[in-house]
Amino acid sequence: MSYASVMVYVEADGTPEARVRLASSLAEKFNATLIGLSALAVPPPVLADGMVMEEPTPADIELMRAKLADKGEWFRAAARGTRRIEWRAGLDFPVQALTSAARSADLVIVGQMKAAGGPRRTLDPGAAILKLGRPALVVPEGVDSLRAEHVVVGWKDVREARRTVRDAVPFLQAATRVTLVEACGPGEEKTALGRLDDVARYLIRHRIESGPRTMLRKEGSGAAQLIRVAQDERADLLVTGAYGHSRLGEWMFGGMTRELLATCPICCFMSH
Repeated sequence: MSYASVMVYVEADGTPEARVRLASSLAEKFNATLIGLSALAVPPPVLADGMVMEEPTPADIELMRAKLADKGEWFRAAARGTRRIEWRAGLDFPVQALTSAARSADLVIVGQMKAAGGPRRTLDPGAAILKLGRPALVVPEGVDSLRAEHVVVGWKDVREARRTVRDAVPFLQAATRVTLVEACGPGEEKTALGRLDDVARYLIRHRIESGPRTMLRKEGSGAAQLIRVAQDERADLLVTGAYGHSRLGEWMFGGMTRELLATCPICCFMSH
């Protein structure tokens, strides 16, 4: 199991050079094709009293296409040296464009924070993760490399965590140290350890040796505890599921996912 194609989202209004360099290095590490993608959605007509007061002109739309074409040239320069590279762009909402294009990728790389500019111009990474159907690597601003020699796995016995561990196998196989972490309440330690032992046995069958099993208390911020463990272990990759709790038009995030997307200082590998 490996990643044959790595996709990275590039904001049309930004220059995420560090993220592109990281994506390029991972594409080389896994001998994968690197696919860059960007998108802008055409604004709708402005209506007043049922009448169209303002709408995008053909010239406006052509300027948007030119902006995306220029971003493609920037991407090719930023990813210079990558053996196999593709560029994709379109006039669509960024989340929808990335969701559709993800069918071509094994791994999708996005920025950590939702940038200013609204859903027509910027990608909401949380909304994208819930819709991708692919694992996502969330990269903090300015992080330009990922050795992933020591990986911390935040485990919870739910579907999202099981899928995430499976999706992360290529990273885990390349790591020199894997730490398994689960939060549990008083008296639950033995049961939690049994679950982590099962995860460890699963990893061994994939030629992955896992090390310490760490028990966390179910108190305070789960995200902050995971981040603290990762920092104490000097890990540079955190693997954890992304959880949706309810749906009202769109999935809303549980607190841990939202907090990790906002505050985690290291790369997070997530699946939903």
